[in-house]
Amino acid sequence: MEQQLFAEIYDAHAHAVYAHVVRMTSDRSGAEDIVSLTFLEAWRLRATLGEVTNHRAWLLGVATNVLRNTRRAARRHREALTRLPPPNAVPDPADGVVSRMTDTAEAEAALSALSRLRRTDREAIVLSVWSGLSHSEVAKACGVAESTVRSRLSRARARLRKLTTDHLAAEPAAGRPATSRTTREGHL
Repeated sequence: MEQQLFAEIYDAHAHAVYAHVVRMTSDRSGAEDIVSLTFLEAWRLRATLGEVTNHRAWLLGVATNVLRNTRRAARRHREALTRLPPPNAVPDPADGVVSRMTDTAEAEAALSALSRLRRTDREAIVLSVWSGLSHSEVAKACGVAESTVRSRLSRARARLRKLTTDHLAAEPAAGRPATSRTTREGHL
């Protein structure tokens, strides 16, 4: 029965977890790894499923924690690599491909602005706006008070509006096409 419940939870929420991770990382292939780690961790914590009232919010919280741990491990790995002597560098062709993968000026501006937010504010925006969680669900996923979530969302929205507007205003000067009035004003 435990396996059946977990399979149903996976079927119902795997896509939402994947979408959340893609939004947080902007990396579709890396997101698959994070989703796998998220469900592995969820399986490890399956004994607590009886206490969970919202499986989606719980899984997004687990995914957020897995992302934090993965980033921390990656940072430590990078720091360890800096202590090694530099290898003979060969340019990676994937870097050129990734740099060309922007869909629209609006998406680029939003992602650019989002990446410049504090990690805690970015998590609140992604969980609330893109994943559709309520303030209380975001609070549970992030392990903070609901008032903290409201404060983070308010601060993040104001900062996103300003950063997006600034980014889009600078684009025509760089030879890119002008964008719509709604986008220039920062309405995401």
